[in-house]
Amino acid sequence: MLLRRAFTIICLTALASNAYRPGEGGKHGDDDDTISGGTANTTSSSSELAGTTGDSHCGSAMCISAIVNNTSVTYILQSTGERSLGWMAMGFGRSMTNSPMVLAWASSSGGITLSQRIATQRVMPTVDSSPPKVATLHNGLSVASGDQPKFAFSVPKDDTTSQWVIYAFGTDVPAAAVGASINQHVETGTAQLDLTKVLDSSGSSSTNPASSGATSDIPFTPVQRIIVVHAVFCVVGFLLFLPTGTLLARYLRTLWPQWFKAHWIVQLGIAGPTIIVGVVLGICAVHKAGGVHLSTTHRKWGVALFALYFFQCALGALIHFVKPKPKATAYAAHPAARRPLQNYIHAIVGLLTVGLSFYQVRTGYSTEWPLTTGRGDVRMGANIVWYIWVVLLPVLYMLGLALLPRQFRQEAANTQNGAKDGEDEDRDRINAPIQTRYRDAF
Repeated sequence: MLLRRAFTIICLTALASNAYRPGEGGKHGDDDDTISGGTANTTSSSSELAGTTGDSHCGSAMCISAIVNNTSVTYILQSTGERSLGWMAMGFGRSMTNSPMVLAWASSSGGITLSQRIATQRVMPTVDSSPPKVATLHNGLSVASGDQPKFAFSVPKDDTTSQWVIYAFGTDVPAAAVGASINQHVETGTAQLDLTKVLDSSGSSSTNPASSGATSDIPFTPVQRIIVVHAVFCVVGFLLFLPTGTLLARYLRTLWPQWFKAHWIVQLGIAGPTIIVGVVLGICAVHKAGGVHLSTTHRKWGVALFALYFFQCALGALIHFVKPKPKATAYAAHPAARRPLQNYIHAIVGLLTVGLSFYQVRTGYSTEWPLTTGRGDVRMGANIVWYIWVVLLPVLYMLGLALLPRQFRQEAANTQNGAKDGEDEDRDRINAPIQTRYRDAF
């Protein structure tokens, strides 16, 4: 008798607990009181999403996961906890321009705002009154508090099997209104999600994408690999080969008659192809990612620096092959006064090119990389190497300026032993001492 009563009590308890599920159906629990701004609330739990397909991607500040169901695709935006959360967003496409976006944030009133927007250019997106996919806020999977808050929404399923998405993370909390102004993001990224990938049976990594691990464990995407190779070629070309050619001209011009040949081989023959490959790879990376050319400081300065390099090469060739006839009075003056103005311009532009190269490389790894890939800052080693080289290189060049008096003496001797006013400069080089046959650049 006692055993029968105990069995009855257990059954009644199980039925009661199964009938009451907080937050489900939009009628129980506290969840519905903290969710606002969505079109509707779904009732699916994480267990109901198990066994479906989808994919996930993580940046430094946020992660995205896609879970494919029979009639819809659920997207979850989750903070990694690395930055203070203001708002998170994702868009369907490969570029900010004209990509339908879904923004979500927890307002100060305690609700969650879901805002569908679009931008026709790289400006703050505005509310899209008729989006191609209507997003529905997912009540059961959205958590507005904690160390890793997350916002979930669903859109109707279509035939897409591989979805390109953009994402952004901001640290300032907007107002509760759907059309509230938002401050600029601190991180953006692009990812390609495989919607046919089978998810694990538990579904935990899909519903909590930020728990899958750090961004350093995530393999590079094809676009990110192109960016890395672009960086290697440009760093080697602009900050190794170009400074090497500059130092060769500064140190060897008074010691070795073939200094100019070594100078142009390094500057044009070696640095040139390296720089061209690096710049082309950068352009390809922007194109493959669906980005906008010349849309960031790094990209604008990259094109300007590329043009400045070719201007410098053309100026060097002009100085070498086109020789102005020296004035008779100039030979009595200081050797520096006899050098044409374009020689000084060539020296200044060369130093300016190297200096801007330092700036460009730094914006590349400190700003462009985390902003474009969402993988966070590069390791501290890059900063250390940059600081060492930005100090060491000017010191080496300044030490080379100590050879200027010797250079001027050799050029004066070259003038006395060779060319006169209007005479062929080639004879000047033949008759002059071996150390002074080349004086094309400063």
